[in-house]
Amino acid sequence: MDALDRLYRSLDARPRPEDVAVLVLEALPKLTDAEHRVIGEVATHAQRWHGFSGMSDDYARPVGAARQVAATRVVFGVDGAVDADDPLSVLEFASLVGAEIGWDPDRTDFLSDRLNRDERAAAGIGLSKRQYNRRFRMLRRLSAKADRLDRVIVTRDVTLLAAAGFVDAIDRDRFRADVDAACFIAYYTARRKLRRRFTLLGRDNAFDQVSAALLRRCRLAPGTDWAMIALAHPTEEVLGHLTPQQLGNQIGRWSAATRAAASVLGDLWWENDFEQANMVVRRGHDSSTWNTFARAYNAARAGWISSLHAAGATELLVDAWPGKAMRLMAADLAWWHRDTGGDLHSDTDVWAALPLPWEVLDGTATCTRGDVERACRTFDMDPARSGWSAPPAHGATARFRPTPELVHGVAVADPLWGMALRRAGVYSGKAPVFGGQDAAG
Repeated sequence: MDALDRLYRSLDARPRPEDVAVLVLEALPKLTDAEHRVIGEVATHAQRWHGFSGMSDDYARPVGAARQVAATRVVFGVDGAVDADDPLSVLEFASLVGAEIGWDPDRTDFLSDRLNRDERAAAGIGLSKRQYNRRFRMLRRLSAKADRLDRVIVTRDVTLLAAAGFVDAIDRDRFRADVDAACFIAYYTARRKLRRRFTLLGRDNAFDQVSAALLRRCRLAPGTDWAMIALAHPTEEVLGHLTPQQLGNQIGRWSAATRAAASVLGDLWWENDFEQANMVVRRGHDSSTWNTFARAYNAARAGWISSLHAAGATELLVDAWPGKAMRLMAADLAWWHRDTGGDLHSDTDVWAALPLPWEVLDGTATCTRGDVERACRTFDMDPARSGWSAPPAHGATARFRPTPELVHGVAVADPLWGMALRRAGVYSGKAPVFGGQDAAG
């Protein structure tokens, strides 16, 4: 497997940017001296800190239902083709073999949904109660496994969408066909996937000096696949290179993703008692799922608005302009902010003052771009620069800092050393507010 193949595999994982930089050096042997200096400086950290982190270099991958399918085949004495990694295929298999006992995939409660003796006789099921119960339990476990598998797959897909856009839509041949674009996408998305430092400061800008050098190569190269870059980096510059048809494709992708994530957030909102005014986690809140989908929603919303802006079509949303979704903040982090003299960020105030975004998208509530702009100004925010009423503004190019997993791993393995690093400023900082763009994802 060459460097380009390994870079392609990294799109679906969570490698350190340092390790991706090493592969970039292999994939681009003809760098200029300046480019080699910038990328090589980052690549040197890959070996220097190798093995120190202890953090996973991947997102949790789903475990298929092969074991449950095999056990079901033994119990029912059947074969039949089934894709154990596909929840739908597993459910279809369960329904097929469950026909033997009149099993209904929508009625799987062991206490209330089993057939009694008379019902089994009427259905022509000649099994003993013990054998019937054994089969019912097996199908119930298989159905539950399919549900869990589906949730893990969806969660992983949504997590990748929030961190890397639509890189899953890039096939291997297309990726390999434009080496400069491939290297930029792989490195930039690795930067976006970084875990957050334990700090009062927001995230570093994912677009650092290496990203800038690689994107510069794309600008200078003839025939750059800008549409592929836009799947991961839908900025005004990148989208400006797209044809009307390509822009339309981008708008459709981001619009569908925004609405899908918003729909899930709406369901979670009514299942939990979140407090819109501060969005601090309380006992019983499903904060993990909420924050995963909030990050995806905000990333999709930003891509959608950026694509509409590039196409000159933002007027399509002017009468139904959805706001951002705030992430939930841990109570101890909120206390830390307040203890240092902080207060709610204006982002949270604006969020609380506007209709819920999923209600705007489904037409339940009305919220115009003018409403968003007025709410922002009420809390002394620039609605365009803050990303509420315009494509998000991108900050200055960041300087590279070693991957925070290193510090996180140290803090977990040796709290005293972790505290020393914090006092030294490795992951400390000041901020007068909490929430904000980072809370919004």
